[in-house]
Amino acid sequence: MTTFASPTQGGASRSLWRVDAKPGAQGPRHDFDSEQVWSWLSGGATVELGDERFEVGPGDTVVMPAHVMRWVLADAEAGYAAVVTAAADARALSAEGGDLGTPPWIA
Repeated sequence: MTTFASPTQGGASRSLWRVDAKPGAQGPRHDFDSEQVWSWLSGGATVELGDERFEVGPGDTVVMPAHVMRWVLADAEAGYAAVVTAAADARALSAEGGDLGTPPWIA
């Protein structure tokens, strides 16, 4: 994760960061208490969002609503790069509903 804007980098009310995922990388199944918007720059991924599954690539954008379980799996050969924005105080929630706090790249 590379943070471009956040409260600790000049007081932004929204955070903006870049995700660079290696081929085959998988984030954990989790949730957030606020909306996130992901836009893919390169590579590809499979996004599971609630009961839906999407194949995404460069130029695609996925709006991930608050309180909807999500899982992002990088393309096995290309990985991906994406830019993401969310509220600066967004809190991650485990698949079981536990509060994981605000990730450091958002704060």
